Amino acid sequence: MIRGNSASGKSTIAAAIREKGGRGLAVISQDNIRRVILREHDRPGAANIGLIDLMVRYSISRGFHTVLEGILYSAHYGDMLAELRAEYADRSSWWWLDVPFESTLARHATKPQAAEYGRAELEQWWHQHDLLPGGFEQIITAATEASEAAGRIMQHAGLACAAE
Repeated sequence: MIRGNSASGKSTIAAAIREKGGRGLAVISQDNIRRVILREHDRPGAANIGLIDLMVRYSISRGFHTVLEGILYSAHYGDMLAELRAEYADRSSWWWLDVPFESTLARHATKPQAAEYGRAELEQWWHQHDLLPGGFEQIITAATEASEAAGRIMQHAGLACAAE
């Protein structure tokens, strides 16, 4: 599980894990499900929440190591994430990307969709330290390169062997 604000590096880290992990690894992106597949707004009770839950569970049940990445606001997704945590706590790894707003704004400017939305939207979506209750999410700071973060996550999740 990789969570963080918009443009904090979640997708980049997930892509690095995908590259290092090879086959047998499912990457489930909240943005892809919510914005591309369902084309819905991020709100409590939205359909993407249940679909994300189903996709994660299905991928795991089929033997895939599974990376879920997204903003996944605790207020909207907290119940679903708590259920996943309860079921898979003994074999899961949870991460929060703690990246300052100004850094995410600079990162956003380099994205292909930078012209679609800007500072005002990013400020509206910003939730500083939106950590899930329980204190189990590990923190990755802006000073950590994506490849280093991917390696740390893979090692913690027991996926280091898949990268070899």
